[in-house]
Amino acid sequence: MKRPSDASRRDGVPDRGTLGNGMPYLRAGAGGRLVFLPGIAGGARPATALDRRVQGGQISLLARHHEVWWIGHRPGLPPDFDMASVAGEYADTLRHLFGDPVDVIGVSTGGSIALQLAADHPDVVNRLVVVSSAYRLGPSGRLAQQRTGALLRAGRPQRAAAELMSRLGRNAVERNAMTVAGLMLGPIVVGNDDPDLLVLLDAEDGFDLHGRLPEITAPTLVLGGDSDGFYPESLFRETALRIQSARLVLYRGVGHMTTQGNHRLAADVRAFLED
Repeated sequence: MKRPSDASRRDGVPDRGTLGNGMPYLRAGAGGRLVFLPGIAGGARPATALDRRVQGGQISLLARHHEVWWIGHRPGLPPDFDMASVAGEYADTLRHLFGDPVDVIGVSTGGSIALQLAADHPDVVNRLVVVSSAYRLGPSGRLAQQRTGALLRAGRPQRAAAELMSRLGRNAVERNAMTVAGLMLGPIVVGNDDPDLLVLLDAEDGFDLHGRLPEITAPTLVLGGDSDGFYPESLFRETALRIQSARLVLYRGVGHMTTQGNHRLAADVRAFLED
């Protein structure tokens, strides 16, 4: 494990750094251990100051009551990697880091990885929380990610970011605003010639865990907004229904991004993990 010069340390382990397999991580908080798998933009490129603020913001509320490990994918993913391959690398990492099963929360694409992880590697997942994600993308979300990939391959990161961000809002007004933000931010959102992002876009395009959901034995909480631009409400409901021990919390009038920032989310996660 590499030692970043600017990281504080607990028990001889830096609170931020890179694991031996190249996965970037951030640790914060105290309490029961909770592994956080970020969305598709939580990549492995060198973290900027903005990246660090976003990562810290993603886990800050959860870290009030848990020791949260934000873990991103490693750089240099093979072009043919599918979601099972990504989940397999996370499984190896969690076994090496912790030994025992841990609670896992996955957000957006991280939720897809977390579902695959729980289905393929039940020995590493104690309890599972899936946020703004389901067993497959909805039609609108899948089309947006396909277009994002095509635009990235065409060397148009501004348009790619606009396409991806257009589904983050709750309604047409918000989605138009997010499209404009994507045009302005461009490579800040999707990187600049980031092959790993393309690998993950392709992996999620082929991801469909519908038939495997009954195999998930970990107690599961599914959290989603009924105005999510990537997943219709029906997919959240079916995901929770087909997992043996799952609960669904649906936020009304909430979209993909605002689910993750919803003031109720941390409390709902805590109540589930402490039940």
